[in-house]
This record gives sequence, structure tokens and C-alpha cells, in this order.
Amino acid sequence: MKRMLQTLYGLKWDPFSQDVPVEALHRHALAELLCWRTEHVLLEEGGFAAVLGEPGSGKSASLRMLAQHLVRTANARVVTLEHASGSVSSFYRELGEHFGVKLTPRNRWGGFKALRESWAEHIESTLLRPVLLVDEAQQMNPAVLTELRILTSTRLDSRVILSVVLAGDRRLEEKLRQEELAPLGSRLRVRVELGPLEAEDLLALLEHRLESAGAKVLVTPGLKTTLVERSVGNPRVLLGMGQDLLMVAAHKERKQLDEKLFLEVFGADAAQPRRNGRRR
Repeated sequence: MKRMLQTLYGLKWDPFSQDVPVEALHRHALAELLCWRTEHVLLEEGGFAAVLGEPGSGKSASLRMLAQHLVRTANARVVTLEHASGSVSSFYRELGEHFGVKLTPRNRWGGFKALRESWAEHIESTLLRPVLLVDEAQQMNPAVLTELRILTSTRLDSRVILSVVLAGDRRLEEKLRQEELAPLGSRLRVRVELGPLEAEDLLALLEHRLESAGAKVLVTPGLKTTLVERSVGNPRVLLGMGQDLLMVAAHKERKQLDEKLFLEVFGADAAQPRRNGRRR
């Protein structure tokens, strides 16, 4: 499919895919705020940040942009926790692999100590705290979150040695209100909520995706407007519709994605914009 898209449209990559290069991601105002506050607050002082939003609102994309920003602008050590729903033992094993510390379930205290020492040494040599990014954090075991809170600080909680950015949906917010996790919730230094995007932000996202993929005129202006109106402020919905249209267009060898193709794929009723969840 990639070769077909290159042949038909001269695309560098599928502009509607989730797996696009970071430079293809649009840095809207809230993403900029997350990058700035993480760099100037968490990276220097440590602590926790939360990125909250409904599914498809751009949390994962925001973490990808944040990771690149911290590495490029501050030369920070950034690590991503891949198995958010794992046990305490698997959590320690994964952290150990990322930070080059050998951990075993039988000697968790030794691993705990070695991790903290490695972070402290990193701070001494760089003056910056390492950063741990966790996507889908609403799936994390409360015991793992508690362990993470204890890991991040030393000297009777007076020195923070790790910065943590948790991204998740509203279940994460509810989880952090639980009594056992209240100490972690109270340590949130940065909080960014990703709500539905305004029409101009969605249009900017779409046009940035197309231009970065080398497909500035792939989508007609009329179809751009239709996609923005039909996405109900959700980037994932917009990109999903765009990808469906691109696949059909490639199959039919259409040179451009337009409103006629939209009607063929989704039907006339789908072209009617919604207001407050209802069609006009």
C-alpha cells in the first residue's frame, strides 16, 4: 500500500496514519503548553504531570511531541513505559532495562536503591531529571503508581529525582482521587486537559499532515471543511475518515479526495454536519 500511495499521489507517508513521523504531528496550543511546562518545571524541579482527555483527543501524539521536544531542546533522558498495565515486578524489570539496572523480583530493594542512585548521578552530571512517559496510564495498577511515587523522591520527600508524565482518559483522573493514590494526586505539578479541538485547530492539523506528507492538494477545500465538521472535534475521527477515503481513492485510482468521494463512501446523510450531537 505504501508503494501504491507513493506512485499515485507522491506521498512520503500516509498522512492519516497514526504512525507518522513526529514532524507530521501538529503542535496545537495545548501541546505547546505541555512541552514548555514540562521543560521548565518538571525537568528542572521534578514531580508528576497529567495529560487527560477522551479517546482520540491526541494524548499519545502529545507524548510523542513532548519526547522529541525534550531531547532536542534540553538533551533530556526520556524513557517510555511500554507495559502500563503490568505488575509491580514487571514494572521494575522494564525500568531496569531502560536505565541499565539489573533488577530481580527477589531483590527489589536492591533494584529500588540502584535505580534511585542512577537517577541521582544523572542529575549531578546534567542538572536535569530523567523523564518517564506513561501512555494509557488509566490502566496502571494502583500498587505500581504507589511504587512509582515512592521511587521518585528521596531525603524524606524533599528531593525529587525523576519526572513522570502520565497520559490517560478520565479513568486516570478518577483513579488519582482514590484514597490510596491521594499522595500521588497531590504531587501533580502540571495538568493539561485535551478537550474537543476547535474547527480552526482541526483544519490546521489536517493541512499540516497533508503538507508534511507532500500532499498539499490531495484533499479539496470542500472536503476539508466536511471532514472538520464531521469529526466532532476529535482528531482520531478526522484521521480515520481521511484514511478510509484515501484507501478507496487509491483502489479506484482517483487523483484527488473530494466531497463526491465522501458521499460514495459514507453516504449523503453522513455529509450533514452535526450540532450538539445532532444533524441539522
